[in-house]
Amino acid sequence: MPAYLVVHAERRGDDTVIEDPDLTVEFADGWVLFKDRDLIQPNRVAIAIPAAQVLRVERVDEDQEPARQEPAPQKE
Repeated sequence: MPAYLVVHAERRGDDTVIEDPDLTVEFADGWVLFKDRDLIQPNRVAIAIPAAQVLRVERVDEDQEPARQEPAPQKE
């Protein structure tokens, strides 16, 4: 399920996770637009945030399997 972490520019620690099965994100005309791929009203805006208030948007839904970690080579 698509999930996005919105990191706020000024309100540190007050970040928001937005999650929906049909969610997409778009950056347009100074806005961060979260859209719902609804069949009745395609591309309707579900949430709009002024881009100036957002430090970054990260997609966080993907199950990231940690790469096989091996110990770092020892320096001699």
